[in-house]
Amino acid sequence: MNEQSVEEEPRFRIRARHTESTVTVYQAYRPEIGVPAARTGRFPSAWKRDRMTWIKPSFLWMMYRCGWGTKEGQETVLAVEISREGFEWALRHACLSHYAPGLHANQDAWKQQLRRSPARVQWDPERDLRHNPLPYRSLQLGLAGEAAARYADEWITGIEDVTPLATEIHALVRAGESQKATALLPRERPYPVAEELLAPLRA
Repeated sequence: MNEQSVEEEPRFRIRARHTESTVTVYQAYRPEIGVPAARTGRFPSAWKRDRMTWIKPSFLWMMYRCGWGTKEGQETVLAVEISREGFEWALRHACLSHYAPGLHANQDAWKQQLRRSPARVQWDPERDLRHNPLPYRSLQLGLAGEAAARYADEWITGIEDVTPLATEIHALVRAGESQKATALLPRERPYPVAEELLAPLRA
């Protein structure tokens, strides 16, 4: 993305690798979870359903979060392909992870919505190849309760271990080969989502 397109990028927009029926999100786990998940296409029993799990459509934000797969407990980077139907179900049932005066009547109303919602949204600065923050935001989607169960049991259509890709791109970045590194990045495009779905989640 060149400088002009960075300046034109909306502050809040979902960008993801997607097809007509699926969207790819990223997570990173210790090998005991990540390796069997990629092998079988399902999370193993060690995966805790009672914890909130955060999925990230941005590959580079995931690389920032897991340090290119070098952080302890995040050594296996997964590209999880899920149904767009499931992804949008999560957005419809999500609440912002923070109180926004323009969207919530008051803090109590927000807290009540947060308690009822099986999914939550937060927007963090997108990152470039060197993990510098960019002037627009990247979606993080937290799934708990019913949303986490649906994610694990219904929405997943495939899981790929992309740790080798992360390692290769990281090596190119460290070598100063930014153009080659950029060429290997997953192609993420604006995700078409209805305005009424996203409007309550932007703040």
